[in-house]
Amino acid sequence: MPFPSRGRAACAAFTAALLTLTALRPLTAAADPDEPDDGLGPAAPGEFKALQDTSGGLGLPERALVQAAGQARRVHGLKVPWRSEGPDNVGGRVTGVAVDPRHAGTVYVAAASGGLWKSTDRGRTLVATWPESYPQAIGAVATASDGSIYVGTGEANPGGGSITYEGDGVYRSTDGGRTWKNVGLAHSATISLISIDPADPKRIFVAATGSLFRPGGERGVYRSTDAGRSWTRTLNGANDTTGANDVVIDPKNPRRVWATLWDRRREPDLRRYGGTGSGLYRSGDGGTTWKRLENVTAPTPGDDVGLKSDPRLGRIGVGVAPSRPDRVYVQTSTYSQFGNHLGFYVSDDGGDSFATGALPDGDVPYWWTGHVWVDPADPDHLFTPSASLRESVNGGKSWTVNDGMHPDHHAMIWDPKVPGRIYEGNDGGIYRSDDNGKSDSWVTAVNHPFTQFYGLTTSAQDATRIAGGAQDNGSVRTWGGPRWNEFNGGDGEANIIDPANQEIVYSCYQFGSCSRSADGGDTLTDFRGLADDDRYNWFSPVALQPAATGTVYLGSDRLYRSTNGLDYAPISPDLTGGPGRDEVYPFGTLTTVAPSASDPATILVGSDDGRISITRDDGKTWNLLLKDQPWVTRVAVDPRDARRAFATLSGYRTQGTGGHVLRTADGGRHWQDVTGNLPQAPVNDVVIGPAGVLLVATDVGVFAGAPAGRTWVRLGDLPLAPVNDIEYNARSGRLLAATFGRGVYSTQITRAVTTAVLH
Repeated sequence: MPFPSRGRAACAAFTAALLTLTALRPLTAAADPDEPDDGLGPAAPGEFKALQDTSGGLGLPERALVQAAGQARRVHGLKVPWRSEGPDNVGGRVTGVAVDPRHAGTVYVAAASGGLWKSTDRGRTLVATWPESYPQAIGAVATASDGSIYVGTGEANPGGGSITYEGDGVYRSTDGGRTWKNVGLAHSATISLISIDPADPKRIFVAATGSLFRPGGERGVYRSTDAGRSWTRTLNGANDTTGANDVVIDPKNPRRVWATLWDRRREPDLRRYGGTGSGLYRSGDGGTTWKRLENVTAPTPGDDVGLKSDPRLGRIGVGVAPSRPDRVYVQTSTYSQFGNHLGFYVSDDGGDSFATGALPDGDVPYWWTGHVWVDPADPDHLFTPSASLRESVNGGKSWTVNDGMHPDHHAMIWDPKVPGRIYEGNDGGIYRSDDNGKSDSWVTAVNHPFTQFYGLTTSAQDATRIAGGAQDNGSVRTWGGPRWNEFNGGDGEANIIDPANQEIVYSCYQFGSCSRSADGGDTLTDFRGLADDDRYNWFSPVALQPAATGTVYLGSDRLYRSTNGLDYAPISPDLTGGPGRDEVYPFGTLTTVAPSASDPATILVGSDDGRISITRDDGKTWNLLLKDQPWVTRVAVDPRDARRAFATLSGYRTQGTGGHVLRTADGGRHWQDVTGNLPQAPVNDVVIGPAGVLLVATDVGVFAGAPAGRTWVRLGDLPLAPVNDIEYNARSGRLLAATFGRGVYSTQITRAVTTAVLH
């Protein structure tokens, strides 16, 4: 969806899964604060987590999350119970929908990073039907005529602003989702679509999109004729960065199959969502052999690529009219960062020729949504996704915006048992129409327990007061309305509740667009004095000075300070290695700010290009403590000793290449790696809890360690969704965890827990 940004309008809150950078390097002290540093290259602030998770020159190891999860389970765990705090009324991204062929009203809903959900009441209420210990990133779901359910793990939507994650292949359930078996394609990384022959439940096609950040692996169109017991790749891309986006079986002639391939790759200084491997294909022999189709007889005005092989040709969606299979719709994209260079084509001869249709006028780049859906009863009625849902009732000759749903659309299916019933999935959850998708006929589920959180905060005075920033669902809070309600828009990012006055709330959306409220969030006043031409991270850090009520810090590439929470002035120069080469996505930004409670003149900051800097004189002078590190996710200063601090780093590490938690006891002059037995996964936050116990949030759970670090224990078992932020409430003893895909959880840090960690 279109979203506000400092100094310009930008595009929707998009995705990025994981990016490729350099392996964790040995700690490098900065001898000369003025020494130039090339940094790690450009990356979108909107993709901060992508860069974090792959920080390092060897790139993202294959099946890294799955392997790290196994390591996490082998770490000694305390039986700490976690309780879900919701929300279930906010929503999150849905990537796939499937209806049960045998039971009316039963539908399966795939969440981008929140597992699979089942409804037996026409999508009104959702119940988890996916093991919490499995990868929670889901890209596709489909049902066979015999009732079997197939799930493709790993979200195929690529990077714009938010986060996507990889999976470990295809799973099958034959008992309505009670039990699951992995049936292969473990190295596919991401899966965009699964299509099953309606006449033969054992004949399955999978559009394996592959890793965005690694060449090779299992990518392309795969076919199984034995219900997933074995797989054959029947359509391979032109190169090792080409995967599949769509695969559609002609329902009247199952030997005719359509597929689209998509050439894409992310590198440290490049996002390429198009390439010579992208294209439209047709098979007439059940998917054994394929023919590439480039036969556009009349190109869409402004589209000079059409369907021919071209480095710019991006994501392609194909839709076949079930009631007239020779009617084929194709929507193409010519890749650009925030452009909408589209082509829309219609064939009435089964793809032998394509003529242009009217352009759907999408309002986000098509590489973010990328499909076409055709009414099974009416070949002239179709939808294409964008931030808004676009609908045509005359075969693509003209389009209207279909209203009544949350923006950013990703999945749609008609229920063959109920004429006119459609289910639709978007960044707000699952919707249903019983009026064939007419505008404003949509109703949504009453619960969506898969909200994706970037961060959260809790009141020091009232532990029931929680606020957090949610992907594409704004900043949400537990007071002032329903238990969870939105009070600030955009992609919710940093939120802080003043510990001395819980009515004072700070809330941000992307790129440092932050506000202050003195009435609990009911009214918001924008920060003033921030320079528009600074570089602001997608998740710009905000911090309060513990020793001075009303003093607030915000990081761009510089550090800003306010003494009233509204008017800001810089107190530092650029503290990063400088901007990257990409003009659209600024790089070289601060990611964390840590003022000292015991010494107000001491402040530490960390950056996306792996630097940690310090001032000991209230911002008059700054010293560079570390450089050449991975992305610095958090710095925490001991509230009793300003010389003692911890820093967490992101990135999957390979054996012998460094750690994720660093400690200093001398004000940053020397740092020790205290990662110890933590899993090889990104560490996203560190909190100093009771009795000095260290609490860290990772992509594979929450861990606790003694004040010296090195030896860690796992705190219970959370769903396998990344934990982006944790907050400890000293008054209640409660620890809150913000997950990206399963909402917020809480647990008590009791004396027994503290004792077990310390001893």
